This record gives sequence, structure tokens and C-alpha cells, in this order.
Amino acid sequence: MNLVKMKNVTKKYGSGHTLTQALFPTNFELQEGEFAAIIGPSGSGKTTFLTTLGNLQTPTSGQIIIKNKDTTQMNEKEKTTLRFKEFGFILQASNLIPFLNIQEQLDLIDRLDKSNSKKMNREELLDLLDLKKVLKSYPKDLSGGERQRAAIARALYNNPSIILADEPTASLDTERAHQVVDLLARIAHEYNRGVIMITHDMRLLDKVDQVYTMQDGKLSRRNALEYD
Repeated sequence: MNLVKMKNVTKKYGSGHTLTQALFPTNFELQEGEFAAIIGPSGSGKTTFLTTLGNLQTPTSGQIIIKNKDTTQMNEKEKTTLRFKEFGFILQASNLIPFLNIQEQLDLIDRLDKSNSKKMNREELLDLLDLKKVLKSYPKDLSGGERQRAAIARALYNNPSIILADEPTASLDTERAHQVVDLLARIAHEYNRGVIMITHDMRLLDKVDQVYTMQDGKLSRRNALEYD
């Protein structure tokens, strides 16, 4: 199934002399069970691409179709519902709430979900991410790897179809970084989710299915075999 389709999507900031085109006309598709990576230098438009795709920003022009629904025709309330149900965000700024322990972070999602949608099995998720021993810990008491795994758990718990990960291995050592990428690959391939990962680390591309390069706001597809 086609999870994401972007048609000629652009994003501009400012106007007149201050006009900046962060994203040139972009076409992109993501299928169920696909793990895609976006690489490129800082400031090239990778995060703009990800946040626009995830409906955290409104595109200047073009269409973003999520599971056959045109999000450019949605109002803000509909977009909020879509983000909550269909997307899991793993952003550079941790999405963990500092004054809640790990268990409470997941409890909060249960309370916010008025539709009682089907969640991932909590026990299975905590086992998968090796978090059971730190359930009662607060974000400030976790190691970098534990904090990242907890952020991933929070992103996945709502059982999203699409996971958007912006530099999910930043500040992790090499071993932990490979573990996180292995996990994202497993989520895509075994749980049939769509995963998009932004990374600057070329060593982490051996598990992805598609590699794209972002350069000056222009997205181009590469051959993933080049990075094996």
C-alpha cells in the first residue's frame, strides 16, 4: 500500500527580498514495509522535507497524500488527528516530557487517545526496546541511548503507519547507533510500517531500502546498493 505521496510539494519562507525557497518541487512516495533514508549537508532542506511531509508545516504548494487522503484539503483539527493516528515522530529535540517517567509517558498517550485506537502491545514494545528496567526513570536520569529508545517507544506506541526520524542516532556511540537503525529497519520490514530516517552518517545506510539525497532543497533518489 502507498502510505505517502508528495506531488510537486514546495516550501518557501519569507517574501520579497527575504524570500527563501527551502524545498523545490518535490515528488516522493513511501510504501508499506519500506525504510528510506535522506542524506545531505546541514541546511539542505532535510528537516523541512520531513516536517512538511508530517504536516507539522503547511506546504507552499503541491499535494501531500497520506493513505489516499489529500492533507492539503484538511483543516487544522483534521491534521492534528491525522498526525496523532498515522505518524510517529522521532525528532532531534526529544519528544519526552521531562516531568514524566517512561511509564507515565505511555500512560499519557492512552489518556489523550479519545478514539481508543489499537496500540502496539506495551509489553512487547518495552521488551523490543529493552526499557523495562528503566520504566520508573525520568528522562534526565537516562543515558543517551536509553533516552533515544524511550523516545522511539513513545513514537511507536500509538501504532503509527509512518515513522519520521530526524537524526535518530545523534549523540549515540557507534554500537547504539547501529542498534537504533536495526530497530527502525525491523519496524519497517517486520511490522510493515513506512520509515523515513534523516541521517548524516553514511555507515548507517546498509539496512535501508531507498536512499535519497537532499541538496539545496532538491531531492534526488540514489541507488541504495552504493551504500552497502
